[in-house]
Amino acid sequence: MSRPIVAIVGRPNVGKSTLFNVLAGQNISIVKDTPGVTRDRIYADVEWLDQSFTIIDTGGIEPESKDIILSQMREQAQIAIDTADVILFMTDCRQGLVDADAKVADMLRRSRKPVILVVNKVDDFQKSMADVYEFYNLGIGEPFPISASNKLGVGDMLDEVVAHFHREEFQEEEDERPRVAIVGKPNVGKSSLINKLLGEKRLIVSEIAGTTRDAVDTAVQWEGREYVFIDTAGLRRKSKIKEELERYSIIRTVSAVDRADVVVILIDAVEGVTEQDAKIAGIAHDRGKGIVIAVNKWDAVEKDDKTIYRYTEKIRQVLSYLPYAEILFISAQTGQRISRLFETIDMVMANQTMRVSTGVLNEIMAEAVALQQPPSDKGKRLKLYYITQVSVKPPTFVIFVNDKQLMHFSYTRYLENKIRDTFGFKGTSLKFIIRERKDQDR
Repeated sequence: MSRPIVAIVGRPNVGKSTLFNVLAGQNISIVKDTPGVTRDRIYADVEWLDQSFTIIDTGGIEPESKDIILSQMREQAQIAIDTADVILFMTDCRQGLVDADAKVADMLRRSRKPVILVVNKVDDFQKSMADVYEFYNLGIGEPFPISASNKLGVGDMLDEVVAHFHREEFQEEEDERPRVAIVGKPNVGKSSLINKLLGEKRLIVSEIAGTTRDAVDTAVQWEGREYVFIDTAGLRRKSKIKEELERYSIIRTVSAVDRADVVVILIDAVEGVTEQDAKIAGIAHDRGKGIVIAVNKWDAVEKDDKTIYRYTEKIRQVLSYLPYAEILFISAQTGQRISRLFETIDMVMANQTMRVSTGVLNEIMAEAVALQQPPSDKGKRLKLYYITQVSVKPPTFVIFVNDKQLMHFSYTRYLENKIRDTFGFKGTSLKFIIRERKDQDR
């Protein structure tokens, strides 16, 4: 199921990041504790009632002059219009209605996207309602008074947000075809690769209408098997906003990755692996997708007998949290190793959906425990009772232990490596859930 995307738009200092952190439930706009990477967290998954959605903070404006603020706000609003299913337009009750608010409201109104007008910094609802009513003049509906810092009025606002989700729009039809998202920085060759796939032997089968965020899914047939390539908004048409906006490419990546089974991360061979590649790869990793790293423009690199080895080492170093990802060296322009790309996608899909019997898993765990004793703390030793696989995409395992606190990250990684030694699971992350069970409950 595809998650709806909700974007927060507004002037500087109206409280966008504060609201973002409140909705995310933690202060995550700084870093994420993932080994090997720190990255700006401009998106977070949120649950309200029985609805799950992704919230986007479009912030990042540094005011210098009124003209710059307005142009950046327009740019920001365009990101939201192009990518979001629902837009939260934040204003400031204390500052009142200003000219920039009215101009951006005009853009949002014309977008025909659902827009929820949020008036922040309303610390006393009774005293401030006259000031809140002023925002009716924007002509985009009823203003919702909130205080993000005090968490007042947020529930009513979220009720209104989820009321705009039409479940049928986000429910993917049952489809056995592998869904592949091609993601990467701007100008890395995503369009060229998709066009190569479409042009090669006239492989295009059909154009399928995408979701409300203007994505187009392209069905491609290769050697008798059909694949769906996910192409997010603006990938084949010139975007209305500057392509180099890193924030925009990351927002588009979130929406594409959500709907994919396998994510192909395209890296520019000439430029090498970059920090932004790490951010984009981190999104796919966080969401437990199958991952293929495709180094594009390989034909443009001068090579010797150690070039591939050096490139692979560099990628493994920068993307150290993705040791399981498959790496390919391709050229979208010449078609070099395109067939290998499909073979790798097939292999990763098989691993994403692989199931291992409980008996075999427990044999692996017993052998691992015999080889390396579980950790202990203050005389109490970790006991591992039982392991079973509970789901796929990604393969997810539950381990029952006597004390969750004793199950160190390193020992979970050790068990993961033992399972990978036996079954491979190349190209997919594995998820482990640790459950506590007392001795008498066994």
